[in-house]
Amino acid sequence: MSDDVIPEKFTGLFDKRVFANLATLMPDGRPQVTPVWCEFDGTHILVNSAQGRQKDRNMRRDPRISLAVMDPENSYCYLEVRGEVVEIKEDTNCAHINKLALKYLDLEEYPYLQPGEVRISYRIQPLHTTSMDLS
Repeated sequence: MSDDVIPEKFTGLFDKRVFANLATLMPDGRPQVTPVWCEFDGTHILVNSAQGRQKDRNMRRDPRISLAVMDPENSYCYLEVRGEVVEIKEDTNCAHINKLALKYLDLEEYPYLQPGEVRISYRIQPLHTTSMDLS
């Protein structure tokens, strides 16, 4: 399904060190937006956070999300994705956050892990996109 949802022209954005602005919904319906590291596995978008943070609580309560990624080399090229979180799981041994740290920081281990922090991986099913590329 995602092959049809995310245009092939924009999948390369996820190979770059692009931050996604992730919007989740607060209990009263107001949006909450946070920049996050992300990756695309060809079907799902994956993001990572710490258990108990606001976005974690929001996605557990309401799986509807939106995220926007902008090409760091061309601010007139962006992709907005609306979708839903289809899987929330503990990032055992920090394997996912370490993979993202390698992509974003060129470090094999995520350096900001706090004592007692539990990392969580979220798998997002894209359902709709809008995009622009004026290059």
